Amino acid sequence: MTTSKTTLRRLNLHGDAPEAPAGDPAKVFFVSLGCPKNRVDSEIMLGDLKSRDYEVVQDAEDADVLVVNTCSFIEEARVESVDTIVELADVKTRTGGDKKLVVAGCLTQRYEKELRVELPEVDVFVGTGDHWRIGDLLAERGVQSAKQRLEAPLTAVGRPGYNYDQYAPRAITTDPWMAYVKIAEGCSQRCAFCIIPRLRGGAKSRTIDDVVAEVHNLAQLGVKEINLIAQDLTHYGNDLKDGTELEHLLKELVKIDGVNWFRLLYCYPHNFTDGLIDVIAEHDTIASYVDMPLQHISDPMLTVMRRRFPEAETRALVKRMRERIPGLVFRTTFIAGHPGETEDDFKKLYDFVEESRFERVGVFKYSLEDGTKSAKMGDRVMGLVKEERYHQLMTLQKGISAEICESRVGQELDVLIEGPSKETDLLLQGRFYGQAPEIDGLTYINEGWAEPGTIAKVEITEAGDYDLVGCIVEP
Repeated sequence: MTTSKTTLRRLNLHGDAPEAPAGDPAKVFFVSLGCPKNRVDSEIMLGDLKSRDYEVVQDAEDADVLVVNTCSFIEEARVESVDTIVELADVKTRTGGDKKLVVAGCLTQRYEKELRVELPEVDVFVGTGDHWRIGDLLAERGVQSAKQRLEAPLTAVGRPGYNYDQYAPRAITTDPWMAYVKIAEGCSQRCAFCIIPRLRGGAKSRTIDDVVAEVHNLAQLGVKEINLIAQDLTHYGNDLKDGTELEHLLKELVKIDGVNWFRLLYCYPHNFTDGLIDVIAEHDTIASYVDMPLQHISDPMLTVMRRRFPEAETRALVKRMRERIPGLVFRTTFIAGHPGETEDDFKKLYDFVEESRFERVGVFKYSLEDGTKSAKMGDRVMGLVKEERYHQLMTLQKGISAEICESRVGQELDVLIEGPSKETDLLLQGRFYGQAPEIDGLTYINEGWAEPGTIAKVEITEAGDYDLVGCIVEP
């Protein structure tokens, strides 16, 4: 988002807000920006505050504490984060009283010193490795008494790399039938364009037993869809040096009753083994859906980007996955306009997208990030050229997506019902296994009824560019 004002994305707890204990509890208003990995961090913070009897409110003006968990991945994310901070700072100034403003996450980790100067309204800065301490920090800041005022903001920006475990207080904010489970924090890859290792540290995996315990608890709460996330899902376990691998984790997770779909998000192509392919293919509860950012296909660009997977190996991997995983829905992302990208490089990428017919494609316009290898490169692509390449790829993919959606007309798909459509109460909405939450299209239902959180058999009758329409044939 590049506008000067952003819509605040409030986070809700499942069910009713916690009952207010005697003594008028502090009220918190929370905004979480960025990816699902950041959302899990927000849920950890909310869980900590909930355990301390904070009450979550939906109007910033009613809150004693205003929290924004920021993103700093690319320029647009930074703009959105700063806009949100400024908007909340305005609420704090306008309403007066003893409101405390907390800025957490990647933007703080990256620009803490600059933010302290530019945003004097902020009371607490919290980095990516310290978000779990938010309750203690607010207590130190004097929120519970709502009287203490300090001249300088309280800052907790230490080394990144904290990863929660099954015992961490966590307040799930997604629909009660779906959850994200972060199985590793940080990233040990060194892609030239990416700032994430500096913001999140090297990869730190949770143990299989710990992840299984969390998922088991979620299943008992009625969660039917588990989206496994990490900065680099495919190299899960490498840092533990005890033989732990994603393949082994999945074999344990599929034993848990009650979960209909396990979905893999953010896989690196390197280390996507034949064994992992077989596990996905053999188990119905592992969705035939893989999110694997490929970034480019031209070998000169892959080398410049410091990607360890060349064109020939990429094509071979995609082919193996297509051949061996029935009904595979493949999501990927590419970068348009990276420094050094020539017309020939872009044509090769365009042709690759056209040939491969990926079900889902996202395109990022290259964003120069200080502190990365790519930022030091010359031969930068002009903004207008970058924009044109972005639009060419997205237009191409829109047509491919529409054709793939049209091919599903007449099929019967298992759809996870989410409830009335946000567009109109006359329709239900849901998702089949090939539609990941928040990033893919939806399946709209114009005939029949099923309870939210249940799986219904839906016959597809119409298709759009990204969405499907159908009727329930078996609730």
